[in-house]
Amino acid sequence: MRLLDAVELLTARFAALLLVATGAMLTYEVVARYFFTAPTIWAAELSQLCLIWACPLAAPWVLSARRHIRVTAVTQCLPRTLRRWLEVLAMLVVAGFSVVVLWFGYEIFIDSLVRGRTTGTMLDLPAWLREAAIPVGFALLTLSALGNAWRAATGPLPKNAEMAE
Repeated sequence: MRLLDAVELLTARFAALLLVATGAMLTYEVVARYFFTAPTIWAAELSQLCLIWACPLAAPWVLSARRHIRVTAVTQCLPRTLRRWLEVLAMLVVAGFSVVVLWFGYEIFIDSLVRGRTTGTMLDLPAWLREAAIPVGFALLTLSALGNAWRAATGPLPKNAEMAE
């Protein structure tokens, strides 16, 4: 589990760096375009690529840290044991959904890789560069959800899932 925690934290930090890079690229683009009348051909596309990768890479940490939206109006009224098993069920549903997205995302990624598709933009990057974010991100999310299901089944409930009795 420590390895999973380390991977989640590492990918979340990398996602944060990608978001900082996005801000820097777009700031540079605005300055170059409006102050020097010299727009770039790369800033918009590379910043989009960073955003596309940042979201799926951050998702496993968001799930483990319980930073996603949760509706607890009903579950907080339930006994601790039932809350525990609902937490396990929720994590298994997330894992199942993630496997489906991983499967279809992988097919799209492989198809673009084999066919040599490109973005069709000025940089004309290979399309698989952005499409790979989905299978990679959802593979990590699947592992995170399974790890969280195991934790919920065998240990104390996560801090944000624990409610006053």
